[in-house]
Amino acid sequence: MQRIGLLLVGLSMLAPTRASAQEAAGTTLWRVAATTLATPPALALGAAAALWNPAQTQDSARLQLAFEAIQTPSSVDATGVIGTMRIPVRKIGHVGIIYGRVGLSDITQTTDSPDPTGSTIPVYTYTFGTNWSKQLSGTNVGATLAFHETRLDVTSVSRWTLDVGASRALWGDLFRVAAATHFFSSLSANDPAQDVYAGVEARLWQSPVSDGGDRVVIRGRYGISFAHGFTADHQLGAGAEFSKVVTFDLLFAKEGGYSEGSWRPVAGLGLNVGKYRIAVARDAGVNELGSAYRVGVEARFK
Repeated sequence: MQRIGLLLVGLSMLAPTRASAQEAAGTTLWRVAATTLATPPALALGAAAALWNPAQTQDSARLQLAFEAIQTPSSVDATGVIGTMRIPVRKIGHVGIIYGRVGLSDITQTTDSPDPTGSTIPVYTYTFGTNWSKQLSGTNVGATLAFHETRLDVTSVSRWTLDVGASRALWGDLFRVAAATHFFSSLSANDPAQDVYAGVEARLWQSPVSDGGDRVVIRGRYGISFAHGFTADHQLGAGAEFSKVVTFDLLFAKEGGYSEGSWRPVAGLGLNVGKYRIAVARDAGVNELGSAYRVGVEARFK
């Protein structure tokens, strides 16, 4: 029942037409996938993070590949994948492609009894697009043009979105501010099919650990998601980086639009091994629904 209820959240957000309601349902599925983010979406970094903020930090690698898999608890039973590829293009910046899909499984049809008929109801959304990012006067800017399709049983709708983002470090790496649109397709500040992200990060403490410049850094973060037709979401957390090899992130998120809501913890761990970065994250869940997980691998070829 929670799977069906989750879907109905997207269908009931005051959308004026069936198509816009279905678009909202697709974005709701992506919000479920975002519950495994251990940083505010606006501040997320990495090749796969271009899905949340197109303005990713410029990288010296000639090729970046990333893949992430997401699994929610059985009470929700949503799964997702994100795949990206980025390459540098002289004077243009970095360009790449993004693919992502989130769907609900094990939903079967019934007739006049609660017993399933054996026919599965397809419920999923996917996106495929191209991404560009570049550093201009010290600010990372980016844009993503993407095609989306959302299917609920026999009905499917599609749309194009254009997202923009920016990220800038201030006073070295003492502060970083970032903002981005997410699945933006209408000039509205009250559309449940899209979000606006913003975030700020501050370096709270650092200490050198070697003569080679390695250090331990602790940062505090705050993020907000709004302009989506219901109360804003808030994210508050911190991250620790050890010699640019191991990272640990902890986030407390509060989703709007769910009555009073509650703060939900998310933890993430990252490990850099040569040209690979391995990341895992776990959402503790709310209301005894169970935990959601995300596992990702990013490869950088120089």
